[in-house]
Amino acid sequence: MSAHTGKDITFVVQPGGHIQGSARVPGDKSISHRSIMLGALAEGDTHISGFLEGEDSLATLKAFQAMGVHIEGPDNGCVTVHGVGMKGLQKPQQDLYLGNSGTSMRLMCGLLSGQLFDTVLTGDQSLSGRPMGRVIDPLSQMHAEINAAENKTAPLCITGNRILQGIDYLLPVASAQVKSCLLLAGLYAEGMTCVTEPAPTRDHTERMLQGFGYALKREGSTVCLQGGGTLQACSIDVPADISSAAFFIVAASIAEGSDLTLEHVGVNPTRTGVIDILKLMGADIEIFNQCEVGGEPVADIRVRSSSLHGINIPEELVPLAIDEFPALFIAAACAQGQTVLTGARELRVKESDRIQVMADGLHILGINAQPTADGIVIDGGQLHGGTVLSHGDHRISMSFAIAALRCNEAVIIKDCANVNTSFPGFVALAHGLGLSIELE
Repeated sequence: MSAHTGKDITFVVQPGGHIQGSARVPGDKSISHRSIMLGALAEGDTHISGFLEGEDSLATLKAFQAMGVHIEGPDNGCVTVHGVGMKGLQKPQQDLYLGNSGTSMRLMCGLLSGQLFDTVLTGDQSLSGRPMGRVIDPLSQMHAEINAAENKTAPLCITGNRILQGIDYLLPVASAQVKSCLLLAGLYAEGMTCVTEPAPTRDHTERMLQGFGYALKREGSTVCLQGGGTLQACSIDVPADISSAAFFIVAASIAEGSDLTLEHVGVNPTRTGVIDILKLMGADIEIFNQCEVGGEPVADIRVRSSSLHGINIPEELVPLAIDEFPALFIAAACAQGQTVLTGARELRVKESDRIQVMADGLHILGINAQPTADGIVIDGGQLHGGTVLSHGDHRISMSFAIAALRCNEAVIIKDCANVNTSFPGFVALAHGLGLSIELE
């Protein structure tokens, strides 16, 4: 259900309880998006298992179907993409609507800049307000032609049949989406495309390109590839999404008497900032059964409740936990003492302004949370109940749901339809593990 169905979903969560048992959360969203994109451009059939059947990754899947790619599934997480090769995409009959998915829009912007045909990318109200200049500007340096609305937002009109030139680009802000966008454009560019990042960000695109047999060179914080190669189809087993697991890792950490095991979670070192931060706060987290599946490290994670304490979050961990901060803010609210986040300005341009929206909700629950330009200061304390607004942001909705474990009254969360963008089945899974949650 997207915001377009007009269905307002409200979460009603009763206070208290603990988290017990074991579960496998849905597949990783980042890897699901990329598996469709690269599978479509490959020679041969790519078989995907563990695909996330959330609205964001389905938006990517439908966009490639609209460009003539035959895709079977998803059927219980299994998808087969019949690749059309690097030059096999066809002009879609209409604009490509990408819903709430910033990843789809930013990555496809790069990939579509190298096609022979024109395309228009559109999104829902939230996505249409998110900054796209960060991909349009470097792509223009590569000789792409992209026209956007004012403020460089969607809809994006991408002109085809351009001869792209490789560039050497220093990212002004650590962003895996911008890095991936430029590497995908680089596949179609003349010469070498190099991207240097100011801090490490998720490297799923690089790992998957190599999995599809595309040569790239990594040196320090720079990754380079030569345009004009080909991709060979392969099999992809998508690990469980650590961003989705994060809600339950925090839940089990804050609720007394909890003991939870999460299975087959992706523990790519560019994504495990949430675990590092929680451990610094005193969380009891054990990682075991580590192995590598399709170039991505996976493991089981056991979490037991512990008493957390506030910390100054190290800035070098911020890009490695950028999507998990709403959940981490709940951990901070339940910790003893003060937690300070800096260097996270990026949170203000997500599906919502996550710093302001979380601060507002925490205030309603009786917690002192002071937003700053690039972060927040949270004083741990006793959480009360109340009605909070998620502003249609899936991660805000799920974060306040788990906060109820430490509240003394019910928490009511408005505007939760978009939870299905990243975590279909969240309510049923949360309920099964011990959260007293209902839909209204």
